[in-house]
Amino acid sequence: MLAKDFRGTGVAIVTPFTKEGSIDWEALKKLIDFLSNGKVEYLVVMGTTGENVTITKEEKQEIFAYVARHNMAGLPLVAGIGGNNTAEVLHGLRHTDLSGYSAVLSVSPYYNKPNQQGIFHHYKLIGEHSPLPVIMYNVPGRTGMNVSAETTIRIANDCPNIIATKEASGNFDQIMQIIKNKPAGFEVISGDDAITLPMIALGSIGVISVVANAYPARFSEMVRLALAENYPAARELHYKFIDIINTLFEEGSPSGVKAYLSEMGVCGNYFRMPVYPVSDKLMNKIRHQIVQM
Repeated sequence: MLAKDFRGTGVAIVTPFTKEGSIDWEALKKLIDFLSNGKVEYLVVMGTTGENVTITKEEKQEIFAYVARHNMAGLPLVAGIGGNNTAEVLHGLRHTDLSGYSAVLSVSPYYNKPNQQGIFHHYKLIGEHSPLPVIMYNVPGRTGMNVSAETTIRIANDCPNIIATKEASGNFDQIMQIIKNKPAGFEVISGDDAITLPMIALGSIGVISVVANAYPARFSEMVRLALAENYPAARELHYKFIDIINTLFEEGSPSGVKAYLSEMGVCGNYFRMPVYPVSDKLMNKIRHQIVQM
């Protein structure tokens, strides 16, 4: 697929668990149907929101296959395959069955904080070895290292199989430099729900969203309105989501979004350690936001 095929709202789906900590397959199917009925444009499976670091390789393959099998709406699927060990990421790309998937989302290396040369060559190898087009993912608040605008543009020019970046730096100067200087065919996707509207106004093609797990119909409608340059209507919805988005991340993600989904009856409020449910205080705020919305 081309980068433009990921125009609109992608959802970084959560992984539902049972109280005992196993994967809740029925809840996962319910979530897929909920998002499909909400008319989102595509699904991102086993991204960081999916708690992929606490899921085994065997379970990941089961989840990839299960989502593909139950994707009755035929939405494009993106597989999250990333990490801070380049060799292990390449091994995952070679040995994961990606039947039914259209692209790979690969987060930049975390914790070991490689320099910009290391980041470039990490992605260069991923682009060369991935059987599918790659969306890179810059989220310095979680990885500890920013992928600079210069490095992103270098990757975009030198790695033809890397077709877009999910940009979650929150740095508008960097975002504008990437959009201004990127080559044709390489796109910028918002990785931050709260600034998706202004990013679209600047030239982003959409979002890979967390909040759309809980509000697929209304958030994807906001994105479509913004892409159609109907900014007054998009802005009205945007401001309805600001307080909700703040509660999503107040005590970490995906704790916040699973709290919303549990209150909505989509999946249980269960995690694998060290992720933990939100406090009672925040849960009360979330219940208030659900009523207000």
